[in-house]
Amino acid sequence: MQPLNRRTWAPTGETPLQKAWLRHDRLSVIGAVALSPTRRRISTPFQIHEENIRTDEVVSFIKALRQQFQRPLIVCLDHWPVHRSAAKRIDSSRMKNVEFEWLPAYSPELNPVEARWSNTKYSDLANYVPDDVRQLKRSARSSLKKQNLSHHLKQSFFKTAQLRL
Repeated sequence: MQPLNRRTWAPTGETPLQKAWLRHDRLSVIGAVALSPTRRRISTPFQIHEENIRTDEVVSFIKALRQQFQRPLIVCLDHWPVHRSAAKRIDSSRMKNVEFEWLPAYSPELNPVEARWSNTKYSDLANYVPDDVRQLKRSARSSLKKQNLSHHLKQSFFKTAQLRL
């Protein structure tokens, strides 16, 4: 609920003021940047949760991806403990056609999803002060859905991660 402050305009000699609530409510978002096997389509599925993301949410999200795409998945994850435990749980459940690849430790610059979060936080929601969690959720959902409309923006997530399409 605390705004991410960015530069802004104000009349000469007037310091811009941004009034924000002193609240600690939050949202957690889990998402993917998915590339089709034919490399012609990029999709950006996501889920918004009002609690911290835990293993169950990651497992549920990967199951939803598997159901949505109806194809074998190669899921690239970082070494966050929640991701590791979700991968173990999926491996032990013997879910078919899901493989895991691991990004190097401490390398968010290699993860196209990080570019997606950056676009939402530093562009669409910069200096944004919501009245409540519902309003923040609507705005975050709107920003993330808007990303799915711009093929150029989705390509930039891979370019930022220095991945060729």
